[in-house]
Amino acid sequence: MTPVLGARRERARAATIDEIKQTALALMREQQTTDVRFTDIAREMGMTPPALYRYFADRDELLTALIADAYDELGRAMAEALAPIPERDVAARWLAAAQAYRHWARQEPQQFALILGLPVPGYVAPQDGPTTEASQRAMAQLSGLFVSALEHGKLHKPLLREVDDVIEVCALGKNEDLGCEIPAANFQAMLHAWASLHGFTSLEAYGHLDWMEPEARDALFVAQVRLAAKVSGLPTTA
Repeated sequence: MTPVLGARRERARAATIDEIKQTALALMREQQTTDVRFTDIAREMGMTPPALYRYFADRDELLTALIADAYDELGRAMAEALAPIPERDVAARWLAAAQAYRHWARQEPQQFALILGLPVPGYVAPQDGPTTEASQRAMAQLSGLFVSALEHGKLHKPLLREVDDVIEVCALGKNEDLGCEIPAANFQAMLHAWASLHGFTSLEAYGHLDWMEPEARDALFVAQVRLAAKVSGLPTTA
């Protein structure tokens, strides 16, 4: 096989893989579920189910690729929101990252459900595989805010300072990943902040706040983000 022919085949294969992924996501949106089937994808693409196995070993391999892609998209959305804001303006960066997290979830509810909703029935992510790596890259956009605040002397003591021994151990185990020794109380507060952000985002993404006007939801979200910052020790103003 000549290099030119090989390159063409690789491009054709990559295009088919992308079409399979996009078809799977479209079916998830249409069927309002993350539990997509190979037979449905094949039918939509005019292929036979066995033909899909030339591109993905099974449904789980496809889901793994979709989950990794979704985490990367979420991480990219937060990174782009943070890019124009100075490192020292921790308050603005926390709000920008939180807004990006929320907006991405609203725009991509099925991908959000795929990575941060209920587990797909029967699916088990490969241990320390692409989904783990992608999730770490995405969540680093949030944890990096706490690390940056600590490095700039802007990470204050959190409101809740009592830390269980098991959280202490967990915090110590994450020092290498975070690239610094963040105090256990602040590590705990960081998780509280993410839980607060994710909780609001999930309620909204799944329609539980639709009874509020959009402007009211926006105002409540900003207040929620500021509250999470205040409780966790992040600055609320520049």
